[in-house]
Amino acid sequence: MIALLRILILVPIIILLCIIGCLFCLIRPFHQNNTFVIAGWLSSLAPLFGITLIVRTPKNLAYESRVFIGNHQNTFDVVTISGAVQQGTVSVGKKSLKWVPFFGQLYWLSGNIMIDRKNKTKAVGTIKQTADRMIEDKLSIWMFPEGTRNKGDGLLPFKTGAFHTAIQAQAPIVPVVLSDTSYFKLNRWNNGHAIVEMMEPINVRDYKKSEVRELASYCHEQMTAKLNQLNSEVAQLNNT
Repeated sequence: MIALLRILILVPIIILLCIIGCLFCLIRPFHQNNTFVIAGWLSSLAPLFGITLIVRTPKNLAYESRVFIGNHQNTFDVVTISGAVQQGTVSVGKKSLKWVPFFGQLYWLSGNIMIDRKNKTKAVGTIKQTADRMIEDKLSIWMFPEGTRNKGDGLLPFKTGAFHTAIQAQAPIVPVVLSDTSYFKLNRWNNGHAIVEMMEPINVRDYKKSEVRELASYCHEQMTAKLNQLNSEVAQLNNT
């Protein structure tokens, strides 16, 4: 019953948000801060899903091009980890997202970079284009290096695209970790807490292209440790 009520309330709200977002983006299509604005709108919907969202990002963060990498769990990511998106940041997503009604058009107009994951040749070219765009437009990039949803079973192995991009652009990697949300349900009135924490930047200047897997493994270890820490903290918060 709760799930049905949520769907009846949220679907019109989300569709309306997407329409308003598209109109907003048409005023300044593909602007580098469109994703930041839309992500803020989406994260503000977290309470409607019964989520108490805690976002930890550095205050007065000086702007520079970065590669943000986050853990990818489920559909709730749209209203949780989105709260950590910074100004001047666009994401890299599947080209097929463009055809998702309402959200796909918003995602495209927001200026996000869309790639064809089925075409490895194009994907390699996209890494260079993304790195070049970061340098030329002073953009930051948001990527999910797992490549697919992990469904709360811990971090999946990282693909190397985000790390190749960081090395080519000589941009620091900033891990962003979201606590486990696999137990969140639409049919649960109170889903409890979710914590999103932005970690310290990782300098890539000492890494060569041939060491990209070592860089990916190091980031994986750091994010796994942070995920475990956040999960313990959430468990305490939910039990108080």
